[in-house]
Order: sequence, then C-alpha cells, then structure tokens
Amino acid sequence: MQLYNKMSAAERAALIDQAGKERLTISFYEYHQIENIQQFRDDLFRTWDALGVLGRIYLATEGINAQLSLPAENFEAFKTHLDTIDWLHGVRLNVAIEHDNKSFLKLKVKIRTKILADGMDENTFDVTDKGIHLKAAEFNAAIAQDDAILIDMRNHYETEIGHFEGAITPDVDTFRESLDLIEEHLQEHKQDKKLIMYCTGGIRCEKASAYFKHKGFEQVFQLEGGIINYARQVEAEGLDNKFIGKNFVFDHRKAERISEEVIAQCHQCGTPCDTHTDCANEACHLLFIQCAACAEQYKKCCSTACAEIVVLPEEVQKELRKGKKVHKGEDFTKGRSDVLKYKKNVDNFEAVLKGKR
Repeated sequence: MQLYNKMSAAERAALIDQAGKERLTISFYEYHQIENIQQFRDDLFRTWDALGVLGRIYLATEGINAQLSLPAENFEAFKTHLDTIDWLHGVRLNVAIEHDNKSFLKLKVKIRTKILADGMDENTFDVTDKGIHLKAAEFNAAIAQDDAILIDMRNHYETEIGHFEGAITPDVDTFRESLDLIEEHLQEHKQDKKLIMYCTGGIRCEKASAYFKHKGFEQVFQLEGGIINYARQVEAEGLDNKFIGKNFVFDHRKAERISEEVIAQCHQCGTPCDTHTDCANEACHLLFIQCAACAEQYKKCCSTACAEIVVLPEEVQKELRKGKKVHKGEDFTKGRSDVLKYKKNVDNFEAVLKGKR
C-alpha cells in the first residue's frame, strides 16, 4: 500500500467530479508527545488514504495539526479511527461552514519539527499553563466588558478580509512577529485588562496564551475552537455574530463567509472586494485581493508585468522561472508588493487602545 500521494491535483479533481459525492472540510489539532513518529505517520497515511482523505497534515513529536477533506459518507469511520488513538479520542473537529469538494486535492502527511511554525522556545515557559477557554456565548459576554482587550492572533492578509468587532489586528506576516509586538503595546495593561485572543481554529492561541501568562499577563482568555467553532455555535445557539467579513482558511477555498459585510478592497482598483487569489504568473504567485473586473483586465495577475508574462508560450515561461523559488499552496506568498496600490494597513493598536484608556 502506498505511503505518499502519487496522483496529480488535476487527476484528483477529475476523480472527485466523477464520484459526485459531497465532501466535508475539517481541521483539528492536538498537542501530545508522539512516540515512533515515522511509524505513526505511515499508519495514518494508509488508513486515511483508504478513507479518501485529502489534506495537509503536520506531525511532530509534540502532536498533530490537520487540515483535510473527506467524503461525507466516511465521516463516522474517520471519527471512529481517531477514537482508537487514545490521545485523539474525542478530539474537537472543526467542520467548515462552507464546503468545497476540492478544498484539498492531495494527501500530504509531513513530519516537522513543530506542528505550528511559531519560532518559540518552549523550554523557556510552561506551555501547559494556558489561558481560560471561552465558548461563543462566554466570548461575546467577555469582549463586551470595558476591561477587555481583544487580540487577533492571525496575519495581516487574514485579518484584512474579516475580524471581530473592536479587535486589535497587528499588521504582521507571521504569528511569531505578533507576540513581541503585542507585549510591547500592552505593557501597561498586564494587570488591569483581560487579554482575550482568537485565531482560525485555536491552535495559535494555545501557545500564545501560555506565553503571555509567562510574560506577566494576569487575565488571559482564548476563544475555544477559534473562528470556525464560533461561527457554528453562533448559528446553533442563535447568538449575535460579532465577526464581520470572511474567515481566511488555508486551502483552495481561501476563505469562508461568516457575515455579509465586505470590509476589504481590491488591491488594484480599490473597489469593495474580499476575494483572495494567487497571481496567475507561476513565477510570482502573489496572494492578493482582486475584483472580477481587475481579474479580466490583468489576466488574473497582480500587475501588468505579470500579465505580459502569462500570455507567453509555456516553454518561455518555464525558462523565465528557472532558478526562482516559487511559494505555492502551503506558503501563501504574503501580499506585500509595491504593485498593490490599495493594500490596507490593518494595524490598529493605537486606535483600539485609545478607547480603552
């Protein structure tokens, strides 16, 4: 039985169309010391491949971080398999709000140093001393209090298209960048304010909450299950939705709509728009926001220069790409480019804190 993906994305997409079956997009994570990680990885691949699972799964000796899709008819079998692994029994599965049968087109199970590239040294603080988890109703009540400071632990290209009302949205490219920035801005509030954090599915807040407690913040909270779980609870319980816009996700969908508001703008013309795309020039592949009109004008590219390249013969394009490292799919080239005239600055520390003083 194979241990690695052998099918191209195009071949897999054709099979999905042919099957005509509904697929669910799911994410979950769990911190746990994994013994014999290579064997665990291979066993996981065999079982999940047989269940039709596709996705991006990161394993490390510290645990698992999984983003995947699978046929809806195999969901119970998948959950049953997870329950046979003692440390994954009953793990919370974040099921997407909006489904796309092609959210993932390959099964990749990779062993890494960490399940989240956080740049943190866990030997310097107690990673198990986490913040208090809040369910959706508790979260809504907590952020309504005058002593609450709400922090978005995601990156600039995520917060630009959607965030919670009144949240601080650091203008950063990476999760690690935000940690020191947040501590620097909130030095005077370590004792008198409640630090409430959220992210996509909860994994970034697991370590961030422990880190900030180590740094002296006395009241630290985190949204349980992140935005994905929040949206489901809001719908199920009839709660007020405090999230505006879209939730960025790291698969082919790129986002799922949580509310009808469009808070971003096309990076090329400035018209209201919150649709991310990747530049069609394979040598660029820049992630940016583009409206339908600009997609037509620029041939789905980020600039005139890239639009001129994509009309060249493929052989010529390949020659131009030689020697260049192209970040695709997993890395999401971050949308920092001078060609994007209407890129929004999402850093609002001072504006939010001014209202808290």
